[in-house]
Amino acid sequence: MGARKKFRAEKLKEERKSIAFAKLNNCPTSPRKMRLVADIIRGKDVFEALNILRFSKQDASIRLEKLLRSAIANWEAKNEGERPEDSELVVKLIRVDSARMLKRLRPAPQGRAHRIRKRSNHVTIVVDSAK
Repeated sequence: MGARKKFRAEKLKEERKSIAFAKLNNCPTSPRKMRLVADIIRGKDVFEALNILRFSKQDASIRLEKLLRSAIANWEAKNEGERPEDSELVVKLIRVDSARMLKRLRPAPQGRAHRIRKRSNHVTIVVDSAK
């Protein structure tokens, strides 16, 4: 590896040290319902977001709370010796994308059939220090 390439790689590694992410793939909740909860916590402090998710009555909030805890744990693994309370972590990015669809058929009158689409989604949370 050349000197410039090595220097650039070290610089990128140092910049990305404050960022941690977690992904949840093929979550069996419709993306529309998950986005309602995700929009509430976008841009908030992580501990405030955890409180919002804990006391939210939507089913999607349980999965998002677990995913946010995973992102915080990933940040702690990257930044040993630092506490998340002191570094003012925020939910920098939360993205909900649609995943596979399970297609089922439901009998309908006069010999027809209606299609049921059971949707699922992928969620990505990026946690970053506000400092």
